[in-house]
Amino acid sequence: INFFGSRSSKTFKPKKNIPEGSHQYELLKHAEATLGSGNLRMAVMLPEGEDLNEWVAVNTVDFFNQINMLYGTITDFCTEDSCPVMSAGPKYEYHWADGTNIKKPIKCSAPKYIDYLMTWVQDQLDDETLFPSKIGVPFPKNFMSVAKTILKRLFRVYAHIYHQHFDPVIQLQEEAHLNTSFKHFIFFVQEFNLIDRRELAPLQELIEKLTSKDR
Repeated sequence: INFFGSRSSKTFKPKKNIPEGSHQYELLKHAEATLGSGNLRMAVMLPEGEDLNEWVAVNTVDFFNQINMLYGTITDFCTEDSCPVMSAGPKYEYHWADGTNIKKPIKCSAPKYIDYLMTWVQDQLDDETLFPSKIGVPFPKNFMSVAKTILKRLFRVYAHIYHQHFDPVIQLQEEAHLNTSFKHFIFFVQEFNLIDRRELAPLQELIEKLTSKDR
């Protein structure tokens, strides 16, 4: 969904494209069309006859692209000096580990953490064995657990932006984009139970506010 127009075409990482003409592209178009209706609870539901893995895959790619753009707009404000640790308010701090290159969690600045995180997500999305883009290629057995880890980590970027960089978001007039994107994200993860409630704690109040009107 392009909320952003051309003025903020600066993305933090290259956009991940879904090949045109593919079934996943059709699904993405379906998602965009239903989002246009304004009913997010309906928009996130699995379309009739579709494969849950594929629906989660297409939406995960879309959220990666959205967060990429949102973070891209505020990278000037998120620096080693302003954000020496990756946090979401005073109570929550994140340390990075990916289980392969960095096994033991390391404490690092927010820009470094988000760079690690987005690069890691990109590597997962580009892995054809995890995110098959060809018709008929099955999703691996561990797909859902990988998708859950990706979404859990992407949530942390939203949490960091809300807690540490909301002022520049308002100055840049990106507040509506951020809220719409995050609300879509939350409805999606709630619909399929993809992120543990504990993980969502840093933005619990906001989540309640954004979702209460749509129960």
